[in-house]
Amino acid sequence: MNKAMPIGVDNFKEVREQYYFVDKTDFIRQLIDAHSKVTLITRPRRFGKTLTMSMLEYFFSIDRVKESDKLFHGLAIEKAGTEYMKYQGQYPVIFISLKDIKNSSWEGMLDQWGIFLRRLYLRYNYLCASADIDDGMKEDFFRITKREATENELAGSLTRLMEIMQAYYGKPVILLIDEYDAPIQSAWEDGFYDDCIRFMRQFLGSALKTNASLDFAVLTGVLRIAKESIFSGLNNLDVCSILRDKYSTVFGFTLEEVAKLTEDIGKMEVLPELKQWYDGYRFGSSEIYNPLSVISYIDNQCLPRPYWMNTSNNSILRELVSHADYLQIKALRGLLHDTPVSVSLNEGVIYDQIGKDRSALYTMLLTTGYLTVSENIPTSYDRYFLRIPNEEIKRVYSMEILNTIVEGIDRDTFDGLFDLLFTGQSEDFAYLLQKILLRFASTYDTANKESFYHGFMLGMAALFLGRNYTVESNRESGYGRFDIAIFPKDTSKSGVLMEFKAADSEFMLEDKADEALRQIEEKQYGTEFEKRGISKVWKYGIAFCGKQVYVKMKI
Repeated sequence: MNKAMPIGVDNFKEVREQYYFVDKTDFIRQLIDAHSKVTLITRPRRFGKTLTMSMLEYFFSIDRVKESDKLFHGLAIEKAGTEYMKYQGQYPVIFISLKDIKNSSWEGMLDQWGIFLRRLYLRYNYLCASADIDDGMKEDFFRITKREATENELAGSLTRLMEIMQAYYGKPVILLIDEYDAPIQSAWEDGFYDDCIRFMRQFLGSALKTNASLDFAVLTGVLRIAKESIFSGLNNLDVCSILRDKYSTVFGFTLEEVAKLTEDIGKMEVLPELKQWYDGYRFGSSEIYNPLSVISYIDNQCLPRPYWMNTSNNSILRELVSHADYLQIKALRGLLHDTPVSVSLNEGVIYDQIGKDRSALYTMLLTTGYLTVSENIPTSYDRYFLRIPNEEIKRVYSMEILNTIVEGIDRDTFDGLFDLLFTGQSEDFAYLLQKILLRFASTYDTANKESFYHGFMLGMAALFLGRNYTVESNRESGYGRFDIAIFPKDTSKSGVLMEFKAADSEFMLEDKADEALRQIEEKQYGTEFEKRGISKVWKYGIAFCGKQVYVKMKI
């Protein structure tokens, strides 16, 4: 048995011959027993989607018969019996991954499509040697390989290749498409979404809808693109998201699989640590471990680290967080302190609605793997409790989520900001806060609203202060409600009170900061600190105008 961990290896044959393999071949049996015409499975990045699709290709493909002869020996699909193994190597199969089709312009992406489809066609050059392929098919085939095809011909080329393969083999084709949504997300990020979605609607629609050359199709991706955007009219689409039980254990590792892995390598004592760090995902009703992190942990001498860090593209998340309001930022804070958030989810992503649909932020955090379902709320609506799955994601969460807001500023900047805050260095604090605000406010139409700045400061405090502090907002104290208070759990340490004001002009900033500081004193906001036995409190009056900041301080 190979005990090397397959870090970054997604070719099934290579994994079977050289690395440890967690047996997922029962998925093949499930497909044989009852597959839909078109199945779309959405999972977070790095959860084994490409490897699983490669496994399907090696099992079903006529072209892989010699290579796959011994690859399935001893696995679950072989143990299921000859009635299943008789399907091995019996189908024409097209397996493509769209994960690398990304560009900054539609012209560039279209050229990329031309190169990608040429390479795909060249894999099947042998088809044109058959007398069963008519001259029209051969002409279409060579227009793709010679890079002479029009945009419409490229958009229809997948369907045309399937027709040619059916003519050659006398059987319809199994179509496997990995990371189907990658080009669409890239196009949205760079501003040519409409061009890309029009192309993809034809590219996928003609291949999947009323296509006599299709036996069945399996697609994987991270996002479920709204049916109206790309799958319009496709009535045979079966979407298996992380909220459904169907195929819930196919991607990611189950508790039993992780236990077997640790037994096989003689490391069963690490199971509790693996569970704390990498378990906690819930797909349907199944408990799932992050597979990348588990094998990375084993490969790194069982050292617990956030191996999943920076594995995904967060541009959509950045856009969504940039539109988060005060209540959403408060909820993001609560998640770090094990407080689940109750939300309605809308799984179908309509890119035009990003930033407008309140459920989109949490749906995206769930779909991309930052959150998981804790439990269903028994109502007539699709409401769920969401939570952070495990210790790894807690470590990743604050840094990556905040980085989506303030791109280009690192953790040290935020740590430095709070060091200044807790030592009363008001001028340096104002300078660094303004530096951060300049980056942050560039994603907004900056408005002089106290709630905007309040939410911004609350979000930073909540996400970057650890468990040694309690951050509270709009709580009664003395004769009113303070904006933000930071209470140390060690009462010998200093606390912080902040009151915010928005100024109509830069010339009013100092007066507004003075007004905020007077309000803290006059309304005796420090009363709550006295009740908790905290004697030293830094009090800050902070005024904002657009991207300008002015700070007054008193202890």
